[in-house]
Amino acid sequence: MGKIKAARGKRPAAGKRRRGPRGNAAGHWLYGHHAVAAALKNPDRQISRLLATSQAAERLRAECPEAKPETAERGLIESLVPEGAVHQGVALQASPLPAPALEDVAVSVSGSGLLLVLDQVTDPQNVGAILRSAAAFGARALIMPERHAPPVTGALAKAASGALEHVPLVTVTNLDRGLKTLKQADFWILGLDAEADTSIADTTIDGKLVLVLGAEGSGLRRLTAERCDLLLRLPMTGPIPSLNVSAAAAVALYALSVRLNA
Repeated sequence: MGKIKAARGKRPAAGKRRRGPRGNAAGHWLYGHHAVAAALKNPDRQISRLLATSQAAERLRAECPEAKPETAERGLIESLVPEGAVHQGVALQASPLPAPALEDVAVSVSGSGLLLVLDQVTDPQNVGAILRSAAAFGARALIMPERHAPPVTGALAKAASGALEHVPLVTVTNLDRGLKTLKQADFWILGLDAEADTSIADTTIDGKLVLVLGAEGSGLRRLTAERCDLLLRLPMTGPIPSLNVSAAAAVALYALSVRLNA
């Protein structure tokens, strides 16, 4: 497969779309300046309510001049978000984002491109941080199974720091069938495995790539690993033998994005 640079930061073309992963159709609360500001700028978001303290409202309007938040006391905002949430004085009630079908994502990538798959990564903080890295390094979508994946909550959106508005979240009923679909669309399936023989720095594969990461601790499930065309490890040379899954995702996404943009 030759190196052909693909457009970045574009959502897949319209087609069959699904509701976002386990979102509440009545709308859920997002919080934190970056998550809320990004949602306000996203035309796909249907906004129900925007609350902000007077100080937070001033900062929000500086970035989003059309924002018209209701002035609210911190106590009201704290009653609407999880206990202990760092809301920065702003909260937004919005409908879940529609999610494209996997088939639409597959056909939207031509030449070269990068998709990310999570195999039973369930911590919303980790998934949010992975979304942020996916947006930073040009991944076109994040794919997760319907089961053993976190719901899209304010906590996940806060950890994603706005990336939820830029990287589509796709859920599949069966991850193995989903990987087969991507193979049929000429993607190389690359699994990250600490015990792999090949370092990600040494791989020469380019083109349309899927990076698969497993749950922290247990890693990739056996069937998922068998579905991969190649298993890769990070070149760890220091005294710490492993990384948190979100940190590992950031390093691996960087390494692959360098190849695709070379």
